[in-house]
Amino acid sequence: MADGWVVRAPARSLTREDLIAMLREQTLACAPARDALISGGTFAVWDGLVPASRHAGVFGIRIRTAARRGHTIEGLVASVDILRQAGDELLRTGCVDSADRSSVFTIFLNSSATEVLACAGGRRPNPLPSPADE
Repeated sequence: MADGWVVRAPARSLTREDLIAMLREQTLACAPARDALISGGTFAVWDGLVPASRHAGVFGIRIRTAARRGHTIEGLVASVDILRQAGDELLRTGCVDSADRSSVFTIFLNSSATEVLACAGGRRPNPLPSPADE
């Protein structure tokens, strides 16, 4: 454990098709994240394993912060509920970024990266320039 609660474990090789198939209806953000992948978006899944309860605490704060700023993060409340229910189960995190970089999603996967447990995200408040514009 690097810092007391993160375990480093290499993720299995995950293909775009694998992730598209895993993004079902866990939260309302899954369909738009799946659509972003189908439309050529990018994704990453990290090697660190973190207890779901740790994510629940961090993303619980994000709910309040987003509300204060007037932002809506699709699937965030449902994701936090799922993470709380998962307790101390070790999870991987990842992200899906739309091809035009207007939307971003955080995904939470089981430790073996064979199942998406939750997904939250949506339109960026301030979209990033597309790679072609840089």
